[in-house]
Amino acid sequence: MAEFPGKGKVAVLKTSPETVLEDYHKLMQLVDYQAALPKDKDTLLKINISWDTWYPACSSTPWQIEGAIQQLQADGYSRLIAAHNDTVVVDARMAERNNKHLYVTEKYGLENWHLYEPQFRWVRYEPKEPLLVLDRVYPDGIYIPECFYGRNIIQFPTVKTHVFTTITGAMKNAFGGLLGRRRHWTHSVIHETVVDLLQIQQDIHTGVFAVMDGTLAGDGPGPRAMRWHEKNIILASADQVAIDATSARLQGFDPMELDFIRLAHERGLGVGDPDQIEIVGYDIRAEPDWGFVQTNTFASKGQKMIYHGWLKGFEGLLLRTPLVPWSYFASDFYHNVYWYPFVGRKRVKSALENRWGRLFKEYGDGEVVMPGANPQSVAIAAAGAGAGMLFLGGVAAAALRARRGPKSA
Repeated sequence: MAEFPGKGKVAVLKTSPETVLEDYHKLMQLVDYQAALPKDKDTLLKINISWDTWYPACSSTPWQIEGAIQQLQADGYSRLIAAHNDTVVVDARMAERNNKHLYVTEKYGLENWHLYEPQFRWVRYEPKEPLLVLDRVYPDGIYIPECFYGRNIIQFPTVKTHVFTTITGAMKNAFGGLLGRRRHWTHSVIHETVVDLLQIQQDIHTGVFAVMDGTLAGDGPGPRAMRWHEKNIILASADQVAIDATSARLQGFDPMELDFIRLAHERGLGVGDPDQIEIVGYDIRAEPDWGFVQTNTFASKGQKMIYHGWLKGFEGLLLRTPLVPWSYFASDFYHNVYWYPFVGRKRVKSALENRWGRLFKEYGDGEVVMPGANPQSVAIAAAGAGAGMLFLGGVAAAALRARRGPKSA
């Protein structure tokens, strides 16, 4: 059972574009963040990037990062480091520009680490306590960034739903930092994975904290293809389980029915039971139930067939062999070629007319990148659609034959 300053305590505030930076300062002070983060240690800012274009509620907001940096620097945290990881479907270098993250980190003189680049060494992690699944998912060893050891870390999630974990927040944010490009291997056991990652964080970091933005929140098939809602909420906590449970509660979900929150609570890594969480600041009992729902996209339905459905037997072939790039292209094609141009762009334009969208435009040069179809994706789709359909058809036929059994003589 982990014990740490701030366990079971979450700060929540209502905010506005006019006061949001000052409100982030108050938020962190309310929950006594300095007790959780030793000042004599470097502090990593694990910025959330879920898309390489801006979409409301999808990735960390510039005011979320800026408000935290201002407070940290005012309180004497001398070395702050922005940390980004790679993903097979998102260009982190492009994303940090389009989401205005780079503008903020450069404004305040932060170092900017992209952990997938060759200067950063990944080392084998040896668990001190038994893990739930990661040692079985990666039998050749769990490798994590060496530079994470002996440093504080702050997670910067947003309030939103997720196609695999119902909601995503502080615990899931570590998924994009601690694991490398093979992290999709864990999707079939994602709830247990994020619990293991929290255990690893509590082992290797000198302090763990989270600052969560719900100014614009997202429901539906998160973390990208969501419906956005203005909610004007911000949260902070040293307890990753408690802040995720509070976010889930606001969205209208029972936190203890979400496996990753319940498992983390049962293992003593934090507090997931809302009755045991102390809320300071805004009384969330005054907040109407948001009524968020978690739904799927066409792409996520296909993924779930592989992870949990009738294609489960082909998971290794489809996702752990040289064939795996088909899944990257499928995700890229769905989100960037179909969904964003035909659905997302209208929602982005609408958000830019909202007061938070107008604040977003004030960062950097004022430009908001709204890309069209990715030419590479179109070319890949045109060249590979027929082959892909034949391949999946063959898989389906093989599965059907296996179910029917051998023909009689």
